[in-house]
Amino acid sequence: MSERYPPMPERNPNPPYKRIATEEAWLPQEIMDMYIKGLDDGSISDPGFRSLWGFFGKSTTEKARAHNRRITSLDGERLKDMDESGIDMAVLALSSPGVQVFEPAQATSLAVMANDMLAEGIANHPDRFVGLAAFSPLDIGAAEKELERGVTKLGLRGGILNSHTLGVYLDDEKYWGLFEAAEALNVPIYLHPNTPPADMIDPFLPRGLDAAVYGFACETGLHALRLVVSGLFDRFPKLNIVLGHCGEALPYWLYRIDYMHGHISKTGRYPNVQPLKRRAWDYLIDNFYYTSSGVGWTPPVKYVMDVIGPDRMMYAMDYPWQFVQGEVGVFDHMDVDDKTKKAFFEDTARKVFKI
Repeated sequence: MSERYPPMPERNPNPPYKRIATEEAWLPQEIMDMYIKGLDDGSISDPGFRSLWGFFGKSTTEKARAHNRRITSLDGERLKDMDESGIDMAVLALSSPGVQVFEPAQATSLAVMANDMLAEGIANHPDRFVGLAAFSPLDIGAAEKELERGVTKLGLRGGILNSHTLGVYLDDEKYWGLFEAAEALNVPIYLHPNTPPADMIDPFLPRGLDAAVYGFACETGLHALRLVVSGLFDRFPKLNIVLGHCGEALPYWLYRIDYMHGHISKTGRYPNVQPLKRRAWDYLIDNFYYTSSGVGWTPPVKYVMDVIGPDRMMYAMDYPWQFVQGEVGVFDHMDVDDKTKKAFFEDTARKVFKI
C-alpha cells in the first residue's frame, strides 16, 4: 500500500533563506461583522458565501472561533503563530470574498478602510508584514484609483482580486482599467479563490465540494483562463497574475489547454475566442506566478517548478484557512538544489512583491 504523505520532518532551525509566506489572509472585524449581519438579515444571498461564512461567521465550534481570532489579528496571535511555524514574513491580503460581496460603491469605501487598517498594521511590524490592496472591481475608475493609492500612498505591493464579483468575471474589457493600472504600477494582481457563483455552484453544494476541496480551484482556474483567452495579456504584456494552490490545477492541464485553445481559436466556432499573439501555454508561463498555498506536499510543488519554472513558484501557507504549523519542514527537505529552494522560500517573493 502506498503512503499518502511522508512523515512531516522537523524544520531546519537555521535555514540559509528567509521563509516568506505569500498568501496569508486577513479580515477586519468590521467587515466580518457586516458578513454576519448579511447572513442574519438575508441581504447577502450568494449561496457560496452563505455556505462558507455561514459556518465560519456563525458557528460556535472551536475551529470557527480560532479561525476568526486568527484572521482578524495583525499582531499578537498571528506573530506568535508565525514564530512557532518558522515564518519570517507574511504577504497579507483581504480574505475572500473581501469587499466584493457588497454593492460596488459601498465596496470601494470598505476597501479604503481596509487598506488603511492593513497599512497601519504593517507599519507596526514592517519586518514581518507586507500587504496587497483591496478594491471594488465593478466600481470602474474607483477600483484602479484605490489600487494606485494603496501602492503609491500606503506602500502596498500589489492588489488582491478575490475572483468573481457578484458573479461577474473581469475578462470583459470594460473592467481592464484595473489591469492597466497594475501594469503601469509594475505590481501583480493576486487572483484568489471565491466560492463558485450562484449559476455554477449547485452541483458542488450537496457533497460539500463548493470551497477549498474543489470548488475554489474550478472557479478560480476558470477566471484565470477567461483572462488568458480574452486577449488581456496581449493588451498588457507585462501584467503579472499570481495564482495560489499550485495554480488551481492549470499547470497540470497546460498541454491540453494549449492544444485545444490553439485549434478552437482558429475555427470561428466561438465569436469571443480569437487567435492570440502567443500560445495559451506562453501566457500561463510568462504572465503568471504560482504559490504552494494549501498544498503541503512536495510532488505538485515540484511539478509546477518543472513545467512552469523554478523561478515562478513561491511558498505560501494559506493561513489561517489552512494552518499547518509544521508545514515548512516538508519544504525545507524538498529534493531540489539550494538555489531553487531559496528562490521558492524567499527570492521570488522578494522580486514579485518588492520586499
